[in-house]
Amino acid sequence: MPSLTRAEATARAALLTVDAMEVDLDLDRGPEVFGSRTTIRFTCHDPGGRTFVDLRPRALHAVSLNGAALDPASLAEGRLVLTGLAAQNVLEVEATMGFSHDGQGLHRSTDPADDEDYVYGHLFLDAAPTVFACFDQPDLKAPYTVAVTAPEGWTVLGNGGATVTAPGRTELATTPPLATYFVTVCAGPWASVRDEHDGIPLGIHARRSLGTHLREQAGHVLETTRACFDHYHRLFGIRYPFGEYHQVFVPEFNAGAMENPGCVTFRDTMVFRGAATPDQVLQRSNTIAHEMAHMWFGDLVTMRWWDDLWLNESFAEYMAYRAVTEVTEFADAWVEFGVVSKMWGYAAERAPSTHPVAGSPAPDALSALGNFDGISYAKGASVLRQLIAHVGDEAFTAGVTEYLRSHAFGNGELAEFRAAMEVASGRSLAAWSAAWLETAGADRLAVEHGVLLRTPPADHPADRPHTLDVAAFAGGRELARVDVVAECDRTPVPGLDAVPPGAIVVPNASDLTWAEVSLDAATTDALVEGLADVPDADARAVVWVALLGAVHRAEVDPRTALAVFAAAWPRETSSAVLSRVALLVTTQVVPLFLPPAEQEPALARVADAADELLARAAGIRGDAGSALAVLAARVWARTGSDTDRLRRWAAGDGIPDVLEGDDDFRWGVLRRLATLGRLADDEIEAAEAADRSLAGSLAALGVRAVRPTSAAKEWAWGRLRDDTELSNHAALAVGGGFWVAPDPELVRPYVDRVGDLLVGMSARMGDDALSRVVTAMHPTRLVEEATATASGAILARADLTPGVRRAVVDADHELREALASRRRFG
Repeated sequence: MPSLTRAEATARAALLTVDAMEVDLDLDRGPEVFGSRTTIRFTCHDPGGRTFVDLRPRALHAVSLNGAALDPASLAEGRLVLTGLAAQNVLEVEATMGFSHDGQGLHRSTDPADDEDYVYGHLFLDAAPTVFACFDQPDLKAPYTVAVTAPEGWTVLGNGGATVTAPGRTELATTPPLATYFVTVCAGPWASVRDEHDGIPLGIHARRSLGTHLREQAGHVLETTRACFDHYHRLFGIRYPFGEYHQVFVPEFNAGAMENPGCVTFRDTMVFRGAATPDQVLQRSNTIAHEMAHMWFGDLVTMRWWDDLWLNESFAEYMAYRAVTEVTEFADAWVEFGVVSKMWGYAAERAPSTHPVAGSPAPDALSALGNFDGISYAKGASVLRQLIAHVGDEAFTAGVTEYLRSHAFGNGELAEFRAAMEVASGRSLAAWSAAWLETAGADRLAVEHGVLLRTPPADHPADRPHTLDVAAFAGGRELARVDVVAECDRTPVPGLDAVPPGAIVVPNASDLTWAEVSLDAATTDALVEGLADVPDADARAVVWVALLGAVHRAEVDPRTALAVFAAAWPRETSSAVLSRVALLVTTQVVPLFLPPAEQEPALARVADAADELLARAAGIRGDAGSALAVLAARVWARTGSDTDRLRRWAAGDGIPDVLEGDDDFRWGVLRRLATLGRLADDEIEAAEAADRSLAGSLAALGVRAVRPTSAAKEWAWGRLRDDTELSNHAALAVGGGFWVAPDPELVRPYVDRVGDLLVGMSARMGDDALSRVVTAMHPTRLVEEATATASGAILARADLTPGVRRAVVDADHELREALASRRRFG
C-alpha cells in the first residue's frame, strides 16, 4: 500500500478542515476482529473537489458521503476516493477490522498467567486506518468522540474520560483536537490505582496478573507524576489541557512509551516483577517525564510534517531530563543521559543513515520512521542545551512558551519555533540553526598541548560553536576545570599547562555539548589506574563514551577497553554507568570486536569484575549495597562459566538476598546455562511451568533459541519464517538468541537467507515492529567478510520496506565497524 507523501498531505490539508471525528468500536467479536463505525465531519475549501480517506479494513461493509451510498469496492490500496465534495461534508464508514499482533494498530494479547485478553491502540506512524477511517496525517487534527463496546468485566480507557453507560458499553469524553496517531483505546480487565492531583484525575493501570507489583510501585509512579505536572505548569505557565491523565502499562509494546493525550501507554516491563536497580527506576521516571512533556510538545502543538519530528522528541527528551534532575530524587540524571542516550546518538551519527536534527528529508510517512533515532532524541536534546547556553535560559523559556501559546491545538514547524526564539532572545538564530539543527554530523573535540581542537566531520562541515568545559584529574582529585567557548577550530585552554603528565584530561567534562571526544594517548594510558578515582560522574561517563566510541571507530584496541573495564568498573558508583557499560562490553565489545578465540576468556574477566563488585556490595549496608549486588549478579549471570554455580543460582541458592524469588533473574541464569549447552529440554519446560507469565513465556523462547545445537537453530529459524501468529515480542525473543553460537558453523548456513526471511516477515508485521526484529536478526555477530557481502546483498534488494532498509543499513554499519577493528588490531 502506498505511503502518504508530503505532497499529498500538503494538498489535502489545503483542501480540508476536519471538524469532528466520531468513532464507535465493537471489541466483543472474538479474538481476531472488531467492528468499526466512523463518522467524519469535514469542511472542503474548494467545493466540488476530490480527495481520499485512509482505510485498511478486513471488510468494508458500507460507506456514505452526505447521505449518498458509495461503492465499497472502490476502496483500493488503503484509499477510498471521495469526489464532488460539498462545503460541509459527513462521511460515514462501517467496517470490520483485524486485531494486530505486532504492536501496531489495535493490538490484542493474551496473558498466559491467567488467559485474560488485553487490547491497546498504538496508531503511530500510519496505523490509524487499521482501526477507523480517517485523514491520516499530523496536521489534520480534530476533536474525537469515541464509544466502545467490550466484554463485560473489561475496563475501557482512552484519550477522554470514560463513562460506563451500560454493561459492556463505555463512552469517552470528546477530546480537544488530536492528530490521528495520538488516538488510543486500552481495554481489558486492568488492575488500577487512581488518584487526583491539582484537579487532574490520575490513573495507573496494568494487566491483572501484575496487580500486586503495580500497587507496590504505584506510590513512586504517582509521586513522580505529580512532581512533573507541577514542574511543567511552573515552567510553561500553561496548564495540562487534556482532562484526565492515565498511564497504562501494556504488553508487547514496541517502544518504551507513547504520548497519547490523556492515556499514555508504556511497555509493561516498567512494572518491575523483581529487583529494580536505581538506573531502572530512573529510566521509568524519565519516561514518565518524557511522555508528560509531550502533552505540550507534540500533543498540544504537533509538527506539521514528519521532517520536524524533533519538535516532539528533542524537546520531550530535554525537558524530561531537566524535570527529573530538578524535582525527583535523581539529581544526577544527566549522567544517565550521557552514557545511555548520547551513546545511542553518537552511534547514529557515525552511520551512513545520519541526518540533521531538523528538516531531515521525509518524502513520505514511512520514510520518516528511521528518524526516530538517537539523533532526534539525544542529539536534539543536547542541541537544546547548547541553545540555552547561547541565548540564556530565560529567553529560551520565554520563546518556548510563546511558541506553545501561539500554536496551541495546532501545528508548528522549525521556522515558527525559530521565530519565537529570535523574538525572545533579540538575536538572529539563522546561522546557529543552520549549523546545529540543519546540518548532520558530530564534531570531534580533543586537547593537545593546552589547545582544544574542534574537527568538523568532512562529509558534513559546519561552523558549530561549543560552550563546554575541560577538566583534568589525577590521584582522585580535580586538578583543573576551564570553561571554554569554542568558536573556531583551535581554542587555547588556559591553566592546563600546570597539569602534570599522566593526568586524565577530559574535554566536555560536564557533557554540555554534542561532540565525539577523542582522548589523548596519555589519558588513555592512565585510565586503567585512574578512571575509577575520577570524582566527577559526568566526566567518567564522558570518558566511557569516548573510549567505547573509539573502539567502534577502530582507533582504540578493544583489549584496552576490556582492561579499563576490569580495573575501573568494579569500583564505579553510578548505577547508570555500571549497567550501561557492562551491557555494551558484553553485547558489543566482546562478541563483535574480539576474535572468537578471545571471547570466552574476555567474558571470564568480566565475570571476575562482577565478583569484585559483589564482594564490594557485601560491605555496603542498605539499599545502596543491594543495588550494587543486583547489578553485579546480573552481569555474572550472563558471563560466568561455572556451571555448578549457575545451577545453584538457578535454584535460588547463594544469590544475593534481594534477588530471592526474582523470576527474571532466574531466566537470565538459565539463558547462560543454555548458551553453554548445559540446559536440557525438560529443565526449560519445568522453568516455564513455574513461571506462567508473559515475561516467562518470552524468556523461554529466547532460551530455546540460544542453545548451541543445529536443532535449536532450525527450530528458531522455522518459528520466525513460518509462525504467522508470532507476536512482535516473541519474534524479538527468538531473534535475540539465534546468532549466539560458540561454533560459527551452526549459523553460517543462514546468513544468505536473512533477506528472504525479513521480506517474508514484512508481509505480516509492520515496519515499526519489524525494524526492531531486523536489529536482532541481522548476522552482525558473525564478523566475517562473507557476512558483509551477504549484508550488502540484502541492501541491494528492491523489496525492502523503508523501515527494514534503514535498520539493515545501521546493522551493516556496525558489522563493518567490527571488521575494520579486527583488521587493525588482529
